[in-house]
Amino acid sequence: MRLPALVLASLVAAAIAAPLVAPYAPEQIDLARRREAPSAIHLFGTDELGRDVFSRIVFGARVSLAVGLLSAVVAGACGIAVGGTAGYAGGAIDAALMRVTDAMLAIPRLPLLMIAAVVLQPSVARLILLIGVAGWMEMARVVRAECRALVGKGFVESAHAAGAGHARVVIRHLLPNTAQAVAVSLTLAVARGILLESALSFFGVGVRPPAASWGNMLYEAQSALGTEPWLAIAPGVCILLTTVSANAIGDRLASRSSS
Repeated sequence: MRLPALVLASLVAAAIAAPLVAPYAPEQIDLARRREAPSAIHLFGTDELGRDVFSRIVFGARVSLAVGLLSAVVAGACGIAVGGTAGYAGGAIDAALMRVTDAMLAIPRLPLLMIAAVVLQPSVARLILLIGVAGWMEMARVVRAECRALVGKGFVESAHAAGAGHARVVIRHLLPNTAQAVAVSLTLAVARGILLESALSFFGVGVRPPAASWGNMLYEAQSALGTEPWLAIAPGVCILLTTVSANAIGDRLASRSSS
């Protein structure tokens, strides 16, 4: 797990220190150097407006990673609320909440987000909210299963006997015991959020230019894949490294929890 964690930490550090790492402003136009191949002056080349691709990658990491991380937080909050309630309450409440969850899972996520993005034309904050709200279902099912397994345990009955209310039992006794499963789901949600942002931006309904994100850099590179492949390679590799690293961390956490 060390290498994936190191990759993610490096990308996050570069995003945080973007003004120090990037040699140029991300929107700095230099028409005299447009469409240049990678060189010592421009490590990843330049785009059709002469903007430095490396600088845009570094600043774009801020947007793409923020969308991935914060959308996972939104999805986690919604999923924990729904799954915790369903798992603890059981009965009709559990059945109703899980039917809603199943119905949401049956809806293709990307087309739904594309329609919502076209209608709302979201800012980055709204995009985070949209992706998070569309991604809570897996978390809800995981938390619900963990809570159902724990709700009959002795420590829960002891808490009831001591006079703890329903909310206290869930928040103080059940949810802390689901932390490892939640951590696994959150890492997978980060990767999913980055991929969804990239897909939405690639189709032109995500992060709006001139702001840079890895997804809209791929969108802008479509017309020049045959002649300037470096425009797509750099953001594509960053998306690949981030999602593979996040999934690898999630798989490692899952294997630890099952052992």
